[in-house]
Amino acid sequence: MSLKKATLLGLISAIFSILLSLLFNQIYSKGLDVDFSKVLTYTGIVIANLIGCFLMAIGYYIIIKFDRLRLLGFFNILIVIVSFISIIGVFGFQLPMEIEYPELFPGLAIPMHFFPCISYLSLIPFFKKKNYGILN
Repeated sequence: MSLKKATLLGLISAIFSILLSLLFNQIYSKGLDVDFSKVLTYTGIVIANLIGCFLMAIGYYIIIKFDRLRLLGFFNILIVIVSFISIIGVFGFQLPMEIEYPELFPGLAIPMHFFPCISYLSLIPFFKKKNYGILN
């Protein structure tokens, strides 16, 4: 996989993840009549998704470039583990006092931590020339 193709994968998966996050934000906020827009901004959502997806694309590119294809499965597991670990910060996040229903914030933020991972891993098959699995 070329760097150009890896970058395109990162960009497309980031766009997909951003759209999922913004849609989920709207559904959650309207459905539960809560507003966390002061702490979870659209800019923050976009930047977090872009950074996450591009880091995954760079990691994937490095593994392919150095012909360490057997590490892809471990890399995918690492992506999931890092996504899971990242939710710890949600529980320690201090919301401003004027925010109503602060107990609902984790229900909004935690799923969004997995959207870059889900988007990226879902789109990888569209960018591979052949199957890079361990069972080849």
